[in-house]
Amino acid sequence: MHQLKRRDFISAFGGAAAWPLTARAQQPPSMPLVGFMSARSPGESASLVAAFHKGLNETGYVEGRNVAIEYRWAEGKYDVLPIMATDLVRRRVTVIVAIGDPSPQIAKAATQTIPIVFAANGDPVRDNLVASLNRPGGNATGVWCSYGH
Repeated sequence: MHQLKRRDFISAFGGAAAWPLTARAQQPPSMPLVGFMSARSPGESASLVAAFHKGLNETGYVEGRNVAIEYRWAEGKYDVLPIMATDLVRRRVTVIVAIGDPSPQIAKAATQTIPIVFAANGDPVRDNLVASLNRPGGNATGVWCSYGH
């Protein structure tokens, strides 16, 4: 079985985050705004952010040229995640990218309309991120890692 390297995986994840941007591009012209929230720090996530940019670039999106990205870093302080998610919703971002538990769950609680692309551990059905793996429904989609399951 072919295994993706973590960096390649996140690059593909960046491409997945571009899907809502492509849909919006068919609306009146404006620069889409991506809300990127993580429970981690920027330093811990530097390689993930680089791979995320690579995935966006592969789909034609370049930060500062045709897409803007608002970054929110909790730096391990989970109590600030709801504030971050609410701020991104208030800013009317085009899509929220939520990395690392519990960021996806908190983003999902903050909005039922803005698309959420997540990367998380655990089971997205059990964690109420999606209705099922085959038919996620709602506004969240993403990837998850299940260790030891």
